Amino acid sequence: MKADPAVQRRLLDLADVDAELTRLAHRRRTLPEHAELTGAEAAVRAGKDKLVETETAAGDLDRDIRRLERDVEGVRVRTARDQQLLAGAGVGAKQATDLQHELETLARRQRFLEDEQLEVMERREALGIDLDHARSVLAEAEQKLSEITARRDTALLDIDAAEAGRRRARAELVAALPADVLAAYERRREQGGVGAAALRERRCGACRLELDRTALGALRSAPADEVVHCEECGVILVRTKESGL
Repeated sequence: MKADPAVQRRLLDLADVDAELTRLAHRRRTLPEHAELTGAEAAVRAGKDKLVETETAAGDLDRDIRRLERDVEGVRVRTARDQQLLAGAGVGAKQATDLQHELETLARRQRFLEDEQLEVMERREALGIDLDHARSVLAEAEQKLSEITARRDTALLDIDAAEAGRRRARAELVAALPADVLAAYERRREQGGVGAAALRERRCGACRLELDRTALGALRSAPADEVVHCEECGVILVRTKESGL
């Protein structure tokens, strides 16, 4: 295949652009924010689970407190009724005894309920501290997630802008290359990732190996417009003043 040396040198520009696009794609895949986001999202999920668990426990205690309040109020109502009956006229001795016994039972019941109510309220107060902590932890985790997401998005926007510029440059270079030369370059790039490289100081710029005497002799004798390849990696070798031939 023949190609003017100037055309071959444009392949080096194209290879540089493709290398930069490859680096940008690698950077996109390996942004540290990706791993940070995974951890931050896990922290938010854990924070939400803990908050739901704590809120559920608090709700259960709130229901217990309301139930105990109703029970205590019911005992108080019955106590007031019995006291009113006991103080009324026309109460016989047996009824008075029964009422007094019930009042004693109600008093014990009220003390038991009030003790239980106090215990539950103390537990609810302690759980309130846990609830505030769980909300604080979740808010902090969500804030961190938001900050990491913003950093990730900014980094991706920078990469997008750089890629857009490199793709425009690539389109201009491709448009100026002969179809057969471009096809050879693209085939090689698909096979090995690098389509063209400069020969510098008798070394291939792609595989970094120094060419032997036989290969160097063949390159010296090849016409300047002959498209040549590295015998080691197959890349299109572009000869320059730095080739050492």
